[in-house]
Amino acid sequence: MKTFRMKANFFLRTSRFFVPFVLLLFFGSPLEAQEKKTYTIGILGDAMNEHSRELMNQMIRETQAVVGEDAIIKFSEDYVLINEFSLDRATQNYNRMLDMPVDLILVFGTVNAMVMGQQQQGFPKPVILYGSVNKDLIPLRFDQTTSGVGNLTYLIASQSYKEDLTTFKELVDFKTIGIAIERPVAESLRIQGFLNDLIPQFDSQYKLIAYDNAADIVDGLEGIDALYLAGGFFLSDSEMAALAQECISKNIPSFTATEVDDVAAGLMATNTPPESTEQILRRIALSIEGYVNGTPLADMNVFIDYEKRLTLNYNTAEKVGVDLKYSTMVKTDFIGELVNPKAVKTYNLLDVMTQALETNLGLRAAQKDVELSVQDTRTAKSNYLPSITANAQGKNVDKDIALITNPEWSTAGSISLDQTLFSAAANANINVQKQLLLAQEQNYQAEALDMIFEGAQAYFNVLVNKVNVKIQSQNLELTKKNLRVAEQNFEAGQSGKPDMLRFKSQMAQNTQTLVEAINQLDLSYLQLNQLLNNPLDHEIEVADAVFGQGVFERYNYNELTELLDNPSLREPFGEFLSLEALKNAPELRSMAYNLEATERNIKLFGLGRFLPTLGLQGGYNKNFNQWGKGATDLNLGGYNVALAVSIPLVDRNRQNINKKTAMIQKEQLLLNKEGLEQRVRTNIRTGMLSVINEYSNIKLSDISEEAAREGYELTEVSYSEGAVNIVQLLDAQNNYLNAQLANASAKYQFLLNSIQLERFIGYNFLLHSDAENLEFMNRFEDYLNNPTN
Repeated sequence: MKTFRMKANFFLRTSRFFVPFVLLLFFGSPLEAQEKKTYTIGILGDAMNEHSRELMNQMIRETQAVVGEDAIIKFSEDYVLINEFSLDRATQNYNRMLDMPVDLILVFGTVNAMVMGQQQQGFPKPVILYGSVNKDLIPLRFDQTTSGVGNLTYLIASQSYKEDLTTFKELVDFKTIGIAIERPVAESLRIQGFLNDLIPQFDSQYKLIAYDNAADIVDGLEGIDALYLAGGFFLSDSEMAALAQECISKNIPSFTATEVDDVAAGLMATNTPPESTEQILRRIALSIEGYVNGTPLADMNVFIDYEKRLTLNYNTAEKVGVDLKYSTMVKTDFIGELVNPKAVKTYNLLDVMTQALETNLGLRAAQKDVELSVQDTRTAKSNYLPSITANAQGKNVDKDIALITNPEWSTAGSISLDQTLFSAAANANINVQKQLLLAQEQNYQAEALDMIFEGAQAYFNVLVNKVNVKIQSQNLELTKKNLRVAEQNFEAGQSGKPDMLRFKSQMAQNTQTLVEAINQLDLSYLQLNQLLNNPLDHEIEVADAVFGQGVFERYNYNELTELLDNPSLREPFGEFLSLEALKNAPELRSMAYNLEATERNIKLFGLGRFLPTLGLQGGYNKNFNQWGKGATDLNLGGYNVALAVSIPLVDRNRQNINKKTAMIQKEQLLLNKEGLEQRVRTNIRTGMLSVINEYSNIKLSDISEEAAREGYELTEVSYSEGAVNIVQLLDAQNNYLNAQLANASAKYQFLLNSIQLERFIGYNFLLHSDAENLEFMNRFEDYLNNPTN
């Protein structure tokens, strides 16, 4: 069984117009006074839907409220005729209705509208026509405010295949489009000839999908690259959603002539404006009330929406690969969440922190600095490793000289050993390199802490930009709405053309702001990918940061703010955090290791310079062979061993200069250490105040946004009534925009400031276990009890 779908423009569509009035047959007007005139109403419909009782009851209440005590309105099941989408039967039904004792005929549906359009001899009985009429096929006048025909008025939303397909073509360059229409309509309207002439104008071909149910449409999706749902008014919510998913799974863009709710269900786009049910019901009731009170139908205003407002599902367009042009934003209403449906991974804050520590190129390069320092330490230690050298030579001398000195031909070899036994400089270098290695490791830890904060910045930057795009899009929609109001006021003579032009200018500015916001969002995704060392075109998404949910479920930021917001605890908590920061700061530990290295150099260039250097040297020489003139049979060989001792006495005063240089470096490091400690304490206080400010801003921005929203709504109503001018409306709109942006970013800025405070402390709560975080808070309690320890 199909589920009932209450739609905003239910009464504007083909056969849905008929349903409420069919059900109304079972209800009568409560007006029983004998002096009131009774009006019997007949109904002509295309089809019957059994799931509209709720809407029917609403229609009854609205009609009774509007007609009031003016007349008795009666509906009878005997005066309801259905044509089942048959043009011949629709003609017969109309002729039968003329012979029935009815005072007013309500006509619904496309087929019945065609019959009304063929009545060249006028209308013997009063007719009110409601429905969606395709102006490509039905010869009704759409350029006038009244019917101009005796006994006829109509409340019509015009549909046009050509206009819909033109808009669709601007979005998608389809080559073979499937056009889905209810089978009875397709057969009765004989529209293939019309489509044969129309579709070639789009440099395309078409496949007509006549259907009885959603399964028929799904079966017809093969062989097409786009779908135009020209019917679909009897499909249920579940069928619409299933059809949308089928299109998405096959990467088929879709365009529907049905309502915005169906686009929200997953179809890609529609030209149907999102009118409210209440407005349509009210308009129907007013038409009946006007006839009862004697207003000629020919003079009644007809309801025609000339404006085609494109509504597009952003998520569906992304999923089927439709790239949107910035030029379409001015005339497009967007629905859907700002999420990337193609995302390979969705990151939360902890994911970003963890992957940044593992894959960031800058951090990996910093790790290489540590590895280089390890190599420097190994090089320093290698001074105590032996150096062994082997040599070999072949020698030839002039044969005349050979008789006197060496043999004419000879070969010889030697091996030598050089071993340092003790060196003050080598010992000092080993110690210095060890300290520098430890300092480099702390530098890496500092860069890792910076990377954690940079990852948080990139993460929250994406979230802020997502909210900014959403709010700027909503602001653009407000401007479009206000432009429509300005146009209506201009037509009614309530305002001048400058208001209308001002809103057009504002709409262009808002569109540009939205374009910039979208580009900024794309840039923030790019920057996050770069930080995480992902491919730059890697499709990613970020999960929203919500207090008490996700990674923040076990992270009680409220406890932090309570401590900071308590005047009696703020000062001791700040001092405790400063002490923790001084203890944890890798920059201070790095500086301490550098100080130790410098002090070791001072010792070396002091008394250490007078320590001797001891070395062991040895060698072995061998004359392997001799021949030629002067050669002998002696193949001599021998070895030598020596213990070398050297003491530096005078080295051009370089030792004293080096010692003085090292002492200056130590003084410099001490000054830097003192300045760094001051900065650590200052950063803690600054971070605390920033967290307090943003926590307060969260509360106040809620109040500000609510007040700005209410102020805007009041100003908007006043402007539509001509009570305020355009400057006041724009000011209220801009105030509301700024309040929304401030409120949306307050939460993210609070979390980012909290993480920045953690960076200053040198301790990230998200990266530690519950037990470790509890221990941290226990240390604070101990500090409160013993602040001097």
